[in-house]
Amino acid sequence: MHIRNAGSVPALESSHGEIVYELAGVAAGGASAHSVARIRIPPGKASRPHYHPLAEESYFILEGVAEIEVDGERATLRPGDAVAIPPTAVHRIWNAGAADLLFVAVCAPAWTPDNSVYLD
Repeated sequence: MHIRNAGSVPALESSHGEIVYELAGVAAGGASAHSVARIRIPPGKASRPHYHPLAEESYFILEGVAEIEVDGERATLRPGDAVAIPPTAVHRIWNAGAADLLFVAVCAPAWTPDNSVYLD
């Protein structure tokens, strides 16, 4: 059994503001067909525009307000909202509120660094 608590794993902090806690997957262990991460984005910060050549990705919003763009289509996400992002879809999510944005990201197949293509 593989159990990891986001409070006990090292944070992977990007230079643009995302704080990622890998909980299950190739890098974190416990799963090989999918991955699960908790992601925190502080106010005023965003992910980089990117796509995944192989992985389908879903976000589930836990706290805060997000703006997301997927292949040029924009939407607002709030706690309880989920969005599915197909492989090759260019996407970006950013914190649109005054508090931290907190969400869960699930990828299938499991996310690996070589399955992200950044456009900036």
